[in-house]
Amino acid sequence: MDAQGRGRADDIDPADQWVLNPNTGEYELRLTPSAPQSAVPGPRRSPAREAGGADGVIGGRAVNRTAVNRTAAPGRAAPAAPGRDVPPPRRRRGVPEEPPPGRRGRRPAKKKSKGKKALLWTGGTMAFLLVAVAGGAYLYIEHLNGNITSVADDGASTGGFQKDKAINILLIGTDKRTGSGNEGYGDAGSVGHADTTILLHVSKDRTNATALSIPRDLITDIPDCPTTQEDGTQKVIPGTQDVRFNTSLGQDGRTPSCTMRTVTELTGVTPDNFMVADFNAVKTLTTAVGGVDVCLGKDIDDPDSHLKLKKGMQHISGETALAFVRTRHAVGFGGDLSRITLQQNFLSALMRKLKSNDTLTSPSKMIKLAEAGTKALTVDSQLDSITKLKDLGMELGKLNVKNLTFTTVPVIDNPAEKVKATVVVNPTSAPQVFDMIKNDVSFTEVKAEKKKEAAAVAARLKGTKADASEVRVQIMNGGAEAGSAQAELEYLQNSEGVLKSENAGNAPAELAKTTLEYAPDQADQARRLADILGLSGSAMKPGESVTNSQGLPTMTLTLGKDFKGAGVKLNSSSGATPEGVQKSTADKVECAK
Repeated sequence: MDAQGRGRADDIDPADQWVLNPNTGEYELRLTPSAPQSAVPGPRRSPAREAGGADGVIGGRAVNRTAVNRTAAPGRAAPAAPGRDVPPPRRRRGVPEEPPPGRRGRRPAKKKSKGKKALLWTGGTMAFLLVAVAGGAYLYIEHLNGNITSVADDGASTGGFQKDKAINILLIGTDKRTGSGNEGYGDAGSVGHADTTILLHVSKDRTNATALSIPRDLITDIPDCPTTQEDGTQKVIPGTQDVRFNTSLGQDGRTPSCTMRTVTELTGVTPDNFMVADFNAVKTLTTAVGGVDVCLGKDIDDPDSHLKLKKGMQHISGETALAFVRTRHAVGFGGDLSRITLQQNFLSALMRKLKSNDTLTSPSKMIKLAEAGTKALTVDSQLDSITKLKDLGMELGKLNVKNLTFTTVPVIDNPAEKVKATVVVNPTSAPQVFDMIKNDVSFTEVKAEKKKEAAAVAARLKGTKADASEVRVQIMNGGAEAGSAQAELEYLQNSEGVLKSENAGNAPAELAKTTLEYAPDQADQARRLADILGLSGSAMKPGESVTNSQGLPTMTLTLGKDFKGAGVKLNSSSGATPEGVQKSTADKVECAK
């Protein structure tokens, strides 16, 4: 601080640096009477500006260098000597940054901003962050960009999320001892394995999302991984078979892009982006948001994780929050699967807090979250700026927590082990879970915003059903595997008695989901066929009939990419979770036991 009398930095509340603009309804940085300068840390000055004398350019506007210095508080001594430009002190990563000095003013009224709230979920040991950058201050944006660390995706991603498509983000938490105060956690010599991994799928229409936890002790195959080295060269790290999933990161020099390839091989889903965080993410994010409320079904005293809490609702943050998500011996069966459930409970609580008005309407919390989130993250090279993160957050922010489902890859004990220490995928239910994510099917029943629309869709399945022998339908392939239309035709004729059916070849365009189009006077036939196939009301499309090869009116069944095989029920309705798969939603409080 300037010794000539500026206010103490630790007396400044970050919220005092923002005021509500009545014209736009958004919070904006306070401007001093003398100069249009930012009250937040700025980026390093360019060499041109350092050598260019008194004048420079900020955000495309010419300014005087001396005007950029902050104005002294009323009643204080004069500012720094004319002609001297004092750059802000450089901050080391991981060292908390002091708030900028400034005059204390009237706190902005707590009214809901009409501006867009930029929502961002971050990953890692416990992912999901809400970021709102109010006002769009140029210098602050550049400052946040400087916080972000990125590494190459090595071609393992789709190339980045897109606004008009479903989104798949791989969230990875490592057990590497990085950062001050983490000496007591994780393995002392760990290279940073994939300790916690979540595949977050957000539907194309943004009405629902699924957070799929992948057990670290899951036995799987790791493919060959082309990897960018620190010097920029490429190296292919050989794959291995029948190893723990968590070795897809860190082991043999593997980077997050290798974890991404392993997830693709395991689930059939290629992530768009990845986000990585270490132990500090939980501590800093929960502290920034003011803590979260979790529920315990019993007293917990775990010397391994250093967690000691009483039964009932508890408010946790910082070190306690980290201990909570790392506890496993004191809950459930004492293994990693029990800890996953605890972590999902924590994430639900964090999401509820991030979406609450207490967080959304607090500029000071938003600033703290923006700082904590960008410092806690390591992202892929397709997601390496605050602008890209904000765009992702805007898409994710459309989601209602009621439709965010947490679930885990269905597994069974490893049959090759006498002493059970690892697990393998459940061959029956795991493929169904993976298919639901690939086909953008919700694990929860998504309530339509318009009750009339929901009622109309449900009504398509209600009413009389024609006899199977009366159903007249042509079958087209609109994205299913080659030969599917003929296979389904044979099934309908030989097993279900739908004899008035024929193969009409390939559809004009591919569809993600199977549809049945029919005329109003064919509704009873459509209901019978929907019952046979397991079609939902949304898959039934009232429209017009076509004529078949005999010149008779017929319905059109178009097999989409969700078609699983002849005779297999599509079960494409929301909430049709495979039998035996555990799930929970983010809006409900679950008590850890």
